[in-house]
Amino acid sequence: MTPDVFGPATLGPVRLRNRTVKAATFEGRAPHGQVTDALIDYHLAVARGGIGLTTVAYLAVAPEGRTHAEQIVVGPDTAAGLARLADAIHVTGAAIAGQVGHAGPVANGRSNGVRAISASRMPSPLSMQMIRAASEEDLTRVTAAYVATARTLVDAGFDVLELHMAHSYLISSFLAPGLNRRKDRWGGSLESRARLARQVARAVREEVGDAVAVTAKVSLSDGFKGGVTTDAGLELARLLEADGHLDSLQMSGGSSLMNPMYLFRGDVPLKEFAASMPLPVRLGMRTPMGRSFMKHYDFHEAYFWEKALRFREALTMPLMLLGGINRLDTMERAMEHGFDFVAMGRAVLREPDLVNRLQAGRQTSGACIHCNRCMPTIYSGTRCPVVAGH
Repeated sequence: MTPDVFGPATLGPVRLRNRTVKAATFEGRAPHGQVTDALIDYHLAVARGGIGLTTVAYLAVAPEGRTHAEQIVVGPDTAAGLARLADAIHVTGAAIAGQVGHAGPVANGRSNGVRAISASRMPSPLSMQMIRAASEEDLTRVTAAYVATARTLVDAGFDVLELHMAHSYLISSFLAPGLNRRKDRWGGSLESRARLARQVARAVREEVGDAVAVTAKVSLSDGFKGGVTTDAGLELARLLEADGHLDSLQMSGGSSLMNPMYLFRGDVPLKEFAASMPLPVRLGMRTPMGRSFMKHYDFHEAYFWEKALRFREALTMPLMLLGGINRLDTMERAMEHGFDFVAMGRAVLREPDLVNRLQAGRQTSGACIHCNRCMPTIYSGTRCPVVAGH
């Protein structure tokens, strides 16, 4: 029997009012690394708008794990604000997830004031510094930081922890052979490159037990030579399923470091992006290399569909479909093909109450045109410029 996308669902130990998820997209509303009223209001809008689970983006496990300084590092100093956020969401009937991650080579070491780490040493296009290769001590520390972050979020009342294993973040940098040139036990075969992902998932699950759901964001394809391929992503997913520490996988793609538009698809707002950047980066984006970084991919509804179906056919664990979901018939088709949840980003940024509208039959599709002009606004408070009128 095909599930109703708007009917109640179970995610691990958590009961959700429906099968819709607000995907983690950076909110740009924590300028001092603290939960703000603006951040709470941002998530309240989609929670009141009917979403089953809203995801707070980019909760860093360590100071060097932020992409920029304007992000929340989970710990004693931020716990009270995170609890206030969780309490506010629960009043609406929605559940709340925290995207738990370490940015690795995507971190701007100059902004953070601490050097970034990655699987292997490499230059940073963000900070113009060298990113150092993570040591054994770093990986032990980072794994412990994931555990401490998980405990803090559970104590703060979060329902779901999403472990970020995609987009060339730290765990993803180990998975990508082009970024992982290590000769030790963390490099080489896919099983060795997946060691950190599996270690973190196990450690977090052992810490939280069944107090919350634990999921992971994984890559269907990184979209660059030397990145995680669909075959490798599927092999990782099989390992994670066999380990049994996760309640669901959310399937994403692209690389924040090497090919961001592979995730977003649609128009490339190069002019708007350049205007939001510091002068050196702005000048760099005018070069052929800078322009090639923002590749164009035509948008079509559910653009990860074919790759995601390979995962669905190979796995038995619950899966979240992501990637340009804008229409009710797409959500229903996802349910028919065995996906358990649908995740949306831009669609609910444009219309925070889209789920309520679809469920009430007031419309059958979202209004987002995928112009992607929302992308550069992450530095000043993520918003839809079309709705904002500028």
